Amino acid sequence: MAFVAPKETYSGKVFEVAIGTGKTVAFGGENVLPFSAFEGNVPNRPVVAYEIQDIPPDDWPETVRKVYEGVSGDPVTWAKHCQDRLGAKAVALRLLGTHPDRNNRSPEEAAKIVKDVLAAINIPLIVLGSNNVDKDSLVLVAVSGAAQGRNCIIGKAQEANYKTIAAAAMANNHKLIAMSELDINLSKQLNILITQMGFDKEKLITDPMCSALGYGMEYTYSVMERIRLAALTQNDTTMQPPMLGDVGMYVWKVKETQALEADLPKWGSLEERGIAWETATAGGLLIAGAELLIMRHPAAVKAVEKFIDELM
Repeated sequence: MAFVAPKETYSGKVFEVAIGTGKTVAFGGENVLPFSAFEGNVPNRPVVAYEIQDIPPDDWPETVRKVYEGVSGDPVTWAKHCQDRLGAKAVALRLLGTHPDRNNRSPEEAAKIVKDVLAAINIPLIVLGSNNVDKDSLVLVAVSGAAQGRNCIIGKAQEANYKTIAAAAMANNHKLIAMSELDINLSKQLNILITQMGFDKEKLITDPMCSALGYGMEYTYSVMERIRLAALTQNDTTMQPPMLGDVGMYVWKVKETQALEADLPKWGSLEERGIAWETATAGGLLIAGAELLIMRHPAAVKAVEKFIDELM
């Protein structure tokens, strides 16, 4: 008698989100756990976006900073490099220069940068603030208006500033990242608050926050897994937006991606170690349920894309 593998059935489905107006990409839409196409429908592969900044990445380790030498001084040049030379499917522009403790750029300056980047590329753009809740409230409103009609992702909306950012994203027909701090209840509450404003839940992306391998990865995995199970097994619509893993910013600040070979020779090549750390972190988040990743090192992106190919 032939063996028939048991299959799970789920009552819920992750919302599909499409971004961009030139070369568009879509992610989400599955009605099964990650990469379990043998049990249901997985219409889209996860999307990996390259991270760039509006200011030179002087706080990035040399092993990743040198990859963008000659282009990272200008966000337009950097974005075009990711699109034309690296084959990026999407670009995530972090407006770190608007932070009061960095360059303290104005909302108007940020809006001009976003306009210039959008004029130079035809792949989708994700626009991220500096994670200063007060300044992001001003910057992301201006940026949202500047990118009107380009179907971008705007973020990140947090409990302290979601009202103004969500209203701007809704008015200008963008998608929105809702970020909470590694707690499924906080994530659900923020999604509810945003949708109660009239924001379409099918245009949300949930960012439950993440951490690097070895720095709370198992807790991140648990939270993401619980969110995805609530979406699929309980048909909880507040948990059905696709999830973001903002990988690069967490990985490239940990000891394993920065400690010199001279200090820890048994750890091996610093460059290879950093690439492996970003790759492994991203892979774990994909298995946990992330449908959108933001990454830095091209070699790590290449490895993750191969990983996705094999799992799909």
